[in-house]
Amino acid sequence: MTATKASRFELAAQLRTDCHVLGRLPLSHVLLLDKREVPWFILVPETGVIELCDLDDTEHAQLQREVNALCRCVRARFQVTKLNVAAIGNIVSQLHVHVIGRHPQDPWWPHVAWGQTSAGGYADAEVSAIAQRVAAELGADFQSL
Repeated sequence: MTATKASRFELAAQLRTDCHVLGRLPLSHVLLLDKREVPWFILVPETGVIELCDLDDTEHAQLQREVNALCRCVRARFQVTKLNVAAIGNIVSQLHVHVIGRHPQDPWWPHVAWGQTSAGGYADAEVSAIAQRVAAELGADFQSL
């Protein structure tokens, strides 16, 4: 465990409320935001730091590999034309990276997805199906929960 790893990692309460936990990659928890309008995933690295620039080089490189893998997954497994990737944390300060698949027919296009009202969340069967698609694309590095 590196110096930046938290001794007892816990997802931020807002992320636990707003998301479904799908599984794990070597560094990060993989979450699905409970908004059906667009495929919206969140990676939460298991670390105690809150800013990307505070990760050590090894963790930063691993997180970037995981972001890239998840981006390729969203592009391959969902019908999207654009990927929005951001590490913002004005409400949730815990370090996390959003990976959102966008397309011109989504209800929020071309505006930002943040702060938009959702028509509803996922049913359990939908979450399971999405988790299977993600697991199939990410392969052996992904551990389902």
